[in-house]
Amino acid sequence: MRDYYAQLHRLDTVAFRIRTANSADCKGWVTGHLGLLAATPRSLPRKYHSFSAEALGLRWARAAVISVVEGSPAAAAGIVKGDELMTFNNELVPVTGTSRWIGDFQLANGDRPVRIVLKREGEDRTVDVKPAIGCAIPVNLAISADANAFTDYSKIVIHSGILRIARTDDQLAVVVGHELAHVNMGHYGKKLQNAVLGALGGVLIDGGFALGTMNTGGTFTKYFYQVGARAFSPEFEREADYVGAYYATRAGYDLAGAEEIWAAMGMEDPNSIRKTTTHPTSPVRFLQMRKVAEEIADKKRRNQPLVPEMKRVEVDAAPATREEIN
Repeated sequence: MRDYYAQLHRLDTVAFRIRTANSADCKGWVTGHLGLLAATPRSLPRKYHSFSAEALGLRWARAAVISVVEGSPAAAAGIVKGDELMTFNNELVPVTGTSRWIGDFQLANGDRPVRIVLKREGEDRTVDVKPAIGCAIPVNLAISADANAFTDYSKIVIHSGILRIARTDDQLAVVVGHELAHVNMGHYGKKLQNAVLGALGGVLIDGGFALGTMNTGGTFTKYFYQVGARAFSPEFEREADYVGAYYATRAGYDLAGAEEIWAAMGMEDPNSIRKTTTHPTSPVRFLQMRKVAEEIADKKRRNQPLVPEMKRVEVDAAPATREEIN
C-alpha cells in the first residue's frame, strides 16, 4: 500500500504539471487543482481497512493528507502530509469517498479560493488556497504489470508497469502528455467515426449476402468496424507523441533522454520493434522523439513559442501489433 501511494504521488506530481501547463489546449474543459490527496480507512476498499490506518497513518474520524504535490497550491499554502482536513469553505470533508469528494469539490469550485480548516498535532489551523487552473481530465493509476496507458476521454489511466520502466519523471511526462494530446486532438472521436463508416460498409455486404439467402451473422459488419477503428491509428499515435512532447516541455520536463522510454518499451515487448498495425514501431517512436527534442531545443535557442507545428514528422513508419501507449 505504501508503494502504491508512493507511485501515485509520483504520477500526481507529473500529471499536475502537465495539466496546468497545457490548460489552454483543453478547449474549456478545465478546473481548479489543489494538488493534494487525502483519505481515511473508510474511504478505501474494505479489504484495506484493517491495516490502512497503520500503513498510511490514517485516522478513522477525519480525512488525513497522504500526498501533497510539490509546487502545488496546497504546498504553497503550507499543507503537509499528515494534516487532518476538517472543512473546505465550511463544507465538511467526508470520511467516506474522500478523494472522490475532493475531486468533485475542485471541479465545482473552479478557480475560486478555498478556505481549508485543518488540524495539525491537535491544533486547528486555517489556510487559504488559490487553486491552479488545469485540464479537468482525471489521471488515474491502475495496478498492472503491463507497460501501458490509455484514455477513454473521461479519464487517463496509467498502468503501474509504465512507472516501473519510466526511469525518470521526464520519461513519465512524455507518456502523460501523449494521452492528454489524444484527448485534446479528438483522436477517439475520429477513430469512432472511422469505425462507424467501416461498419456501414460491412452492413451493405452482409445485406447483399442476406438478399442471396446467405446469413453471414454480421461477419463483414464486425470486420469492417475493426478495420475502420484502426484506420489512421499510426498517424494518430505519432501526432500524440509529437504534441505530447511539447506538453512535457511546457511543463518544465527535459526531453533529453526521454526517448529511452521507447527503448524500454521495445525490451518489454520485442514484437513492437518490428511489426505493428495500430502504432508506429518502438524504434520509429524512439527516433521521432529525438527529432522532436531537437526541434524544441532549436525553438528555445531562437526564443520561439513552444507551439507544435501540425506536420508529419519525417520518420519512416512501419505497422505495430499491440495497444501499447494508446
